[in-house]
Amino acid sequence: MDQDRLTGTAKDVAGKVEGGVGEMLGDKSTQASGRAREAAGVVQNLYGQAKDAARDAGDAAMDYAKDTFGNGTDTLRDGTQALTKRVQDNPMGALLVAGGIGFLLAMIMTRQPSRPQPQRWRY
Repeated sequence: MDQDRLTGTAKDVAGKVEGGVGEMLGDKSTQASGRAREAAGVVQNLYGQAKDAARDAGDAAMDYAKDTFGNGTDTLRDGTQALTKRVQDNPMGALLVAGGIGFLLAMIMTRQPSRPQPQRWRY
């Protein structure tokens, strides 16, 4: 629990008491001061709740990132082992697939030679 929440709650209670005393005595100044303190306490309490919520969201995001990173390495390791087994079981098929991928990449990365542009004559 955040310190702002505790302070805000204390101000809220003190403001209610002060407002009640002002109402009992018929003193409008004390009553208004109590309502103002109560409002300040509510705002400070809400601010503390927002800080707590932001901290909790940050902690949850950090835990999620740690879990994802931990599971990601396991998934990568499992995928690497499965690929290794597949290549060991069928080396010729793996060689043909790798060659096909290389051929496609070479076709994509090479450009056709550009034709020279005809010169425009200036008058």
